Amino acid sequence: MKQLLMLLLTVLPIVTSAQTSWTADNGNGTFTNPLFYDEFSDPDILRVGDDYYLAGTTMHTVPGLVILHSKDLVNWENISYCFDRFDFDDDAFSLKNHQEIYGQGIWAPCIRYANGQFYVYSNVNGKGLQCYTSKDIRGPWKHHNMQGRIYDLSVLFDDDGKIYAIHGYGEVKCTELKPDMSGPIEETERTIIPEGNAVGEGHHMYKINGMYYLISTDYRPNGRTLCSRSKSIWGPYETITITADETFGYHAASLTQVPKDEKYRIGQDGTKFGIPEVDKDATACTNIHQGGIVQDQSGQWWALLMMDFHSIGRTVTLAPITWKDGWPMLGLEGNLGRAPRTWLKPNVPSVAVTQQQTAPHAPYQRNEDFNGKTLGRVWQWNHNPDDKKWSLTKGRLRLQSMPAEQLMWARNTLTQRAIGPKSVVTVELYVGGMKEGDVAGLGNINVPCSWIGVEQGHYGLLLRCFEQATNDTVTLGIASCDAPLQKVWLRMVGDFDNDKAHYEYSLNGEHYRPLGRVMPLSYQLITFQGSRHALFAYNRKGKQGGYAEFDNFTVEEPMADRSGNIPYNKTFRIINLATGKPMIALEHGLLYDTEAEDHSKLTRFRLIDQGQGKVSLQCEDGRYVFVSGFGLAGDVRLTTDASKAEVFMWQDYLNKEFMLMSMRTHLYIGKSPTTGSPYSMDYKGADPARRNGAVFRWEE
Repeated sequence: MKQLLMLLLTVLPIVTSAQTSWTADNGNGTFTNPLFYDEFSDPDILRVGDDYYLAGTTMHTVPGLVILHSKDLVNWENISYCFDRFDFDDDAFSLKNHQEIYGQGIWAPCIRYANGQFYVYSNVNGKGLQCYTSKDIRGPWKHHNMQGRIYDLSVLFDDDGKIYAIHGYGEVKCTELKPDMSGPIEETERTIIPEGNAVGEGHHMYKINGMYYLISTDYRPNGRTLCSRSKSIWGPYETITITADETFGYHAASLTQVPKDEKYRIGQDGTKFGIPEVDKDATACTNIHQGGIVQDQSGQWWALLMMDFHSIGRTVTLAPITWKDGWPMLGLEGNLGRAPRTWLKPNVPSVAVTQQQTAPHAPYQRNEDFNGKTLGRVWQWNHNPDDKKWSLTKGRLRLQSMPAEQLMWARNTLTQRAIGPKSVVTVELYVGGMKEGDVAGLGNINVPCSWIGVEQGHYGLLLRCFEQATNDTVTLGIASCDAPLQKVWLRMVGDFDNDKAHYEYSLNGEHYRPLGRVMPLSYQLITFQGSRHALFAYNRKGKQGGYAEFDNFTVEEPMADRSGNIPYNKTFRIINLATGKPMIALEHGLLYDTEAEDHSKLTRFRLIDQGQGKVSLQCEDGRYVFVSGFGLAGDVRLTTDASKAEVFMWQDYLNKEFMLMSMRTHLYIGKSPTTGSPYSMDYKGADPARRNGAVFRWEE
């Protein structure tokens, strides 16, 4: 390991705001996707009465199979996990003897309610189909190991009492399950959709008005969400695409690559990895896909689908469904197949919702002072922990160090998901109990991984920053001559929309200095997860070492408060991201673009607030934007008649970027960057790189 000087890095500002953690609820009757700006993979949705439940993948982390609860489909609370630890004896589930289940474990759950109890089905790699049952959604849960080779499944409790599992990729199969959840009835397995019908995986089966509907997702050659329907569970099925290409203007993330001619090892030299540039114009699998649908109390249907969201991992989106010719199409009439990023919240009965549940709130409490008797629900261990080697002691988390040569092999590593778009995570590390060879600190569990921490060397304490992608360590000596050092503050500053982060440290909790470089981050399909913050302690000399203690873990989100993102009461220019040119209201009565230096009155606009996130656009000269005809080029015009002003739903794309969706046609206003045509209102949505002419930036 070579010694490196610190690189001075630009530090993201930390802003204290009214809304301290991301919530989709805008507080004005609308929501903005994603529902959570942290990872929640393979969502499956269930409504029981006035309550909604969402189950998601947890892979190799425990407690496992997370369940969230909501009263309005927008604001959620983490209320349960199906199990505290994997109850298998294999070393791999506990990260012993260089055995691991990264990217495996338990995934793609299906949550159902029947016979007065809840069922959660999922697969464990190498162990087959698992089922967890409970009469109370909060548990305790009973585990049924059903074995068999059924995975990525959906389960349907049919009207005749039979229970069916639908599973498989391309060739879709249906297998009847035993009522006591002891296993599948193998002889009932039949192919219901043959290969060659462009059907994917991640199935969600429903019976609606006597018709069987199967929602699935396909990723070859890129992501699409499909619906197959039949009058019989056994088919034949007809299939259509119900959504494609909806990325909300996010291009695919960089994916970690590993050599094809080598056996991949999680803890190997990271210089063998690659994080290549991506095609920012390609949809790939970034679009919303794989998830369930649900009907609210008013009769409206909704889809909760995931999308691969840069280094955050997979997030959940909420999209309205419009039934068309008996098909549940995502989106709104006039723009089916696409979905608004900002839309009206579900119209659920107010009598069923308490004030606390309707107030905008995040699903997790991410900050932790470790003063309680148990860890907060947001925390998960990386593989099964050794419960004899950790404790909550006098208001701190104590981790005893066990042998490991690298973070990814360190047992008893406590993690929580990173949250975007930007966040700053800080933790206090007490080092007085560390012994020679002990390494402890704050890390990022990902491939490649990284960390900042303290190592107890033979001659004193060393502050270190390790990055697996370069297989390099930056080291500083921090031993004090006056008094033994007892505590350091460690920090990770993440810009997850732009896939980069860096580390910082402080010796007094006030002044922070960067250590190491700005690191590229990736979303990678090796562990099928995004970035995870990690508190860890291990001994790199192969010994049972001492211990490290952690306190006051905080997460600050400088972009959580979006109350100022819509420029009410401001005069602003509108810059088209595709051309870099400002919009101008021509005296001829059309919207066009002009040179960047043009700051004339006709380039200045203001908003007329129409309530619930809806606005009209007015030029400073008093004219309003309206649409005459069908929204083709030349049909977006200007008028002095306020009653004709087009009403738009403001689509917040953050960082002063936005789109304008007509509440009348559900299409977007935009201008081609190549044809020279004036502005029109016939755009379906944003392209992945935000350069098709429909995404703007406002500047005051």
